Amino acid sequence: MLKKYFRRLENIIALGQSLMTPKQFLFLSSVLIGISCSLAVIVLKTFAHSVFSFATYINGILKLSFINSILPIIGIMLTVLVVKKVLSGTIQKGTSQILYAVAKKASIIPKKQMYAQIITSSLTVGLGGSAGLESPIVITGAAFGSNFAQNYKLPYKDRTLLIGCGVAAGISAAFNAPIAGVLFAIEVLLVDVSISAFTPIMISAATGALVSAILLDESILLSFKKQETFDYHNIPFYVLLGVLTGLTAIYYSRNFQKVEHYFSKLEIGPYKKAFIGSSLLAVLIFIFPTLFGEGYESIKTLSESDPGKLLDNTLFAEFRNNSWVLLLFVGATMMMKVFASGLTLGSGGNGGNFAPSLFLGSYLGYFFSKFISLIGLSKLPISNFTMVGMAGILSGLFHAPLTAIFLIAEITGGYGLMIPLMIVSSISFAISKRFEKYSLDVKGLAKKGHAFTSNKDSNILSTLDIDSIIQTDYLTVHPDENLGKLVDLISHSNQVVFAVVTHEKDLVGVVHFNDIREIIFNTYRVKYTLIKDVMKTPPATISSYDSMEIVMSKFERTKTAFIPVLRNEKYYGFISKSIALEAYRTKLRSMTIE
Repeated sequence: MLKKYFRRLENIIALGQSLMTPKQFLFLSSVLIGISCSLAVIVLKTFAHSVFSFATYINGILKLSFINSILPIIGIMLTVLVVKKVLSGTIQKGTSQILYAVAKKASIIPKKQMYAQIITSSLTVGLGGSAGLESPIVITGAAFGSNFAQNYKLPYKDRTLLIGCGVAAGISAAFNAPIAGVLFAIEVLLVDVSISAFTPIMISAATGALVSAILLDESILLSFKKQETFDYHNIPFYVLLGVLTGLTAIYYSRNFQKVEHYFSKLEIGPYKKAFIGSSLLAVLIFIFPTLFGEGYESIKTLSESDPGKLLDNTLFAEFRNNSWVLLLFVGATMMMKVFASGLTLGSGGNGGNFAPSLFLGSYLGYFFSKFISLIGLSKLPISNFTMVGMAGILSGLFHAPLTAIFLIAEITGGYGLMIPLMIVSSISFAISKRFEKYSLDVKGLAKKGHAFTSNKDSNILSTLDIDSIIQTDYLTVHPDENLGKLVDLISHSNQVVFAVVTHEKDLVGVVHFNDIREIIFNTYRVKYTLIKDVMKTPPATISSYDSMEIVMSKFERTKTAFIPVLRNEKYYGFISKSIALEAYRTKLRSMTIE
């Protein structure tokens, strides 16, 4: 029955497509994708919040946090089971796969990502895994956009734009923050976008936020009511917080990858790996219960008037009114968050690092401001520092300062903290960028040679296939032949450069037409001059396995128009600078979303 309704809806949309202009249909598509993404967010968030409420209720009765430790083991084991039995044994994690799909897969995202992320992340994070739901939400939204476009046979540019719509709607619905949703889609995921393409993305983000505001319980969303006035006298402390968040983002990024890498190298079965990792996570959650799930409830608690509630139903409950014990608990939890998240995802769970970055930032902001206040150096507005710290870590970890600034501004209900948000986010971004070239999600792509950065030229070059521009049909000559052979080849071809190779295809030099122009009209010299006497050593060679960024840097360095290509140390062909530039321009036009 449900399938019948979906088919009817598809027919109505197809009819609308036939009656509308392409731009009008794109606007309609952005609304539909916004609705779909927000419904997915509502399902995920409601489930996760319900499980958290259940665990909190049980803990309130039993006065011990063991239930928090058991649920994540169950969740991660179930996630691995679903991946093995339902999802063909694999599932991609992280938003970097969206970048890869846009650049390398013509914006085609597999259909299973429309439901795989929802199922697995709800089991992992919903049952207490220490990760976030935003990354799965973003991937789900991108999959909705891509598959909608495929279903209605939209071209590459429109598919890419609708992926951006899905991403924007997902973030917008998850936080009721439409501006942050738009900025995240543009700043983090889309390689290039023109001003005219903002409209569908904004429509989708607004739709997602509206549906979420209507249907999702406000208490589930991360939002803040308490906010103190910004005092410019505290600017030095905000600067220091920016430095600390930048360094902490580096600490998180590097240690998270170490934990993930360790588990990826374990040569044991997936169920055993899941059990070991989730059991270690269970120990951490037993000691630090606020590591359970997304952690948004504890973030709200930190920014309120009684942060001592964090110690309720923990091993440290008797010290709930001791400020120093609470501070140490917050600091230790902050440092352990990276290992909790690494264990969650490394052992087989699914989730993202968006929520952990906000968790880490709020705890760091609280720790820093409370410590300054306790030692009597200054009386800082703790709630403000707690909120601004989130922007610092988010900016440093994802290299997305604008998203960080406007997300926190929107979830705090105003722009009173705009100046400290800008200070902390920009400093954190600068420090993180100095020591970590790539954001956390892009690191994996970088290791595989598919790096995407804020440098548009590098992004485009990384998507070009070097094999498509290597010319392997160039005529070659041997070093012991005379110039007569070369003159004959020149007169019967359009080539201006020739590779000089041995019978074993070893490259020994190159001859350019310009270098022998004066000789070829002298019959005597042509007859008695050998090619090896006029050939030159090429200023550079290229491996057929090099990236296009390396190729273009060699063209720039050598100031030459042709560079010979080697494959397995043997001559393979030539790359022409003009052809490489034409391939770049063609790719640039295809990737510019208008």
